[in-house]
Amino acid sequence: MEPDRARELLKRERERIETALAGRARESDGELTTIDQHPGDQGSEMFELERDEGLSDSLREELAAIERAERRIDEGSYGLSIESGEPIPDARLEVVPWAERTVDEESTARRLGPRQTGVD
Repeated sequence: MEPDRARELLKRERERIETALAGRARESDGELTTIDQHPGDQGSEMFELERDEGLSDSLREELAAIERAERRIDEGSYGLSIESGEPIPDARLEVVPWAERTVDEESTARRLGPRQTGVD
C-alpha cells in the first residue's frame, strides 16, 4: 500500500476514534448515583459503567495501534508483519489500516495471548 493512502486511512480512523472517545467522556462522568436507587438499578448502572470503560479501553488500544502504524510508515516497514516480516495484504490494510500481523498470525496471537507470542 502506498504511504499516502495508508496515512489517509489512519487519519480517518484516528478522527473516528477520537470523536468516539470524546463522546464517551461527555456521556458519563464515571460515577455511580446511589441516592434513592433500588439495588437492582445500581447493579445495572455499574454494569453499564464497566461496559463503557471496556469500550473506551478498546478505542484507546486502537488509537495506540494507529500511532504504531504511523511510526512504521515513517520507518518504511508499514504493511509488513511485526512478527514475520511477511507482507500484509492491501485488502486487510484497507479494512484495518493499523494491522500489525497477517490474518493467520493475528488469529494465533489472539488464541495464545500476548505473553506467549513474544509481542506486546
